[in-house]
Amino acid sequence: MKRILGIGSALVDILTQIPNDSILQELNLPKGSMTYVDAETSVAIGKKLAHLGNQMASGGSAANTMSGLAQLGVEAGFLSKIGKDEVGEFFKKQMLETNVNPQLLSSDTPSGRVVAMVTPDGERTFATCLGAAAEMRPEDITPQLFEGWDTLYVEGYLVANPDMLKKAIETAKAKGLTIAIDLASYNVVEESRDFLMDLINNYVDIVFANEQEAFALTGLEPEEALHFLAERCDLAVVKVGAKGSFIQHGDQVVNIGPMTAQVVDTTGAGDMWAAGFLAGLVRNEPLEKCGKMGAIVAKNIIEVVGAKMDNARWNDIHKAISSL
Repeated sequence: MKRILGIGSALVDILTQIPNDSILQELNLPKGSMTYVDAETSVAIGKKLAHLGNQMASGGSAANTMSGLAQLGVEAGFLSKIGKDEVGEFFKKQMLETNVNPQLLSSDTPSGRVVAMVTPDGERTFATCLGAAAEMRPEDITPQLFEGWDTLYVEGYLVANPDMLKKAIETAKAKGLTIAIDLASYNVVEESRDFLMDLINNYVDIVFANEQEAFALTGLEPEEALHFLAERCDLAVVKVGAKGSFIQHGDQVVNIGPMTAQVVDTTGAGDMWAAGFLAGLVRNEPLEKCGKMGAIVAKNIIEVVGAKMDNARWNDIHKAISSL
């Protein structure tokens, strides 16, 4: 079976359920977005939310997807940089516990963390302090890092570090890896549209996007955006939330219908959809089954708080996939 290496920001999520949108307005954080903040702002937000309590879990978009892939029986690794601190050790420990092979560089800078605020409707808003994860440099990227891997899975948030990201993609491509990218939050896509289009036109084989991200990149509605992307890469996916998803490979277009779910928290929904889809793809399953696998995993993750699920829920996922 093919092996998938993810590259992204090693982050620890600090998850807090907030009673309404007013806190987001006070903090000037657009609902449903991801906003980069400095260490001082991250601490201030944490203090403001302290009375609400929180949960801590390893996070980061690509790391979540790699954890999901490993739980689905795919050999997965994760490349990033962490600090020499308790948060970094917590992240590494959780990667190992989910059977992900951590390829983690180290820094004297504190490890990255995300304050994830979840409103009663399940929508999540992120305030991200990248910390050590932002310190990956082009010189950190060597061909040896990609030895033995078949696919490089990239989180779109790395456009904040464009020189390193382009070096990683160019190096992996030269080693013969398939390149897959999941676009980041729509506001990140808007700020880096030209750079992302250059990557897609020249290096990327597989693109994952939700409808907001696809619109931010192309200015087109979901199905038109799907065709636009599929003309520029081998395989394109546009997810449309409760309406399901669209997949295109060449002239083949597949529509995956929605799955009923009791929404608690949408954190990790896109990450886990990609995990389910890629788990099918590396097994050479038909695109329709790949999409249904993605939908099953995503449906389950939005029924829990955070981007991690217990063994009982993973067992249910395996049963649901085996019945497809």
